[in-house]
Amino acid sequence: MEKRRVVVVGYDDAELIDIACVTSALALAGRLGAAPAYEVHVAAVAGTGIRCETGLTLGVHGELAAVRDADTLIVSGGRGHRAAADDAGLVRQVRRLAARSRRVASVCTGATVLAEAGLLDGRRATTHWLYAEELAARYPAVTVDAAPIFVRDGRVSTSGGVTASLDLTLAFIEEDHGPELARRVAMGMVTYLQRPGDQAQMSMFTTARRPGDAVVREVVDHVLAHPGADLSVAALADRASTSPRQLTRLFREHLGESPAAAVRRMRIEIAARLAATTDRPLSQIAHGCGFASAESLRQAFVARFGVSPQTFRASRTRPRPLAVPDAGVSRARG
Repeated sequence: MEKRRVVVVGYDDAELIDIACVTSALALAGRLGAAPAYEVHVAAVAGTGIRCETGLTLGVHGELAAVRDADTLIVSGGRGHRAAADDAGLVRQVRRLAARSRRVASVCTGATVLAEAGLLDGRRATTHWLYAEELAARYPAVTVDAAPIFVRDGRVSTSGGVTASLDLTLAFIEEDHGPELARRVAMGMVTYLQRPGDQAQMSMFTTARRPGDAVVREVVDHVLAHPGADLSVAALADRASTSPRQLTRLFREHLGESPAAAVRRMRIEIAARLAATTDRPLSQIAHGCGFASAESLRQAFVARFGVSPQTFRASRTRPRPLAVPDAGVSRARG
């Protein structure tokens, strides 16, 4: 049985993890019985080793121009993405191979290369949240969404920062070989199975820094602890012993959004976490998080995640893990 050729495009100052997450997951899928297995080919314009962002040198399989076709084409990301997008030869080869590939994808800032090649025009795409504004400004024909871990728009997929490439690769494995093999690969790599693409790259649960202003910090802490309370601007300002106007100014200065927008964002994220991690009725979650009704919660979910709360909850239900990993997984762990 012929193998599925996956071509990973590298360049100087690419992020090694962007490449390794893809290649390691696909290699493990082959060891666990993927049929057809994946044939991974790392290629670069010069066909010589690339200096990764970390300073390590990674050997490649050959020149990008020598690759005739691919089942899946994946462009890695990294600090060198701007120079890669400015390399006319690299962009030309990516465009050529994309036309001959079943799937095209990017990891992290590799989206810049796909955008330069015109492959994201008219599509929704994501990238590392830190570079989303830059991508949107440089390529106005692309609809950039900084929130999701990965976005699939037709046969073109883009993923967020660094380890999001593993989530996208697991999605590819599931598409090709079914959810059970994807689950076993995730177990072998000791990773979360499997973060859906619409999960946020950054949220209040993963952002390390808290607001620097004491007033904003106090109000945010109150919102997180009491999402079902009266959280109007007037009520929050009264609690903070300041005026609604001053509170709004502080929120915009330190959080980049109004108090009302911040409250809505925090309420929907708390509701999403409760939907994903508890069996509480959605009507109860809605009431506890300050939504007027289950329908109001549904509308908020559709606006934020593109799916209903029921679908959101179902997509985050983890399959029951195997009682004992099979021999293939044990060998993969070394």
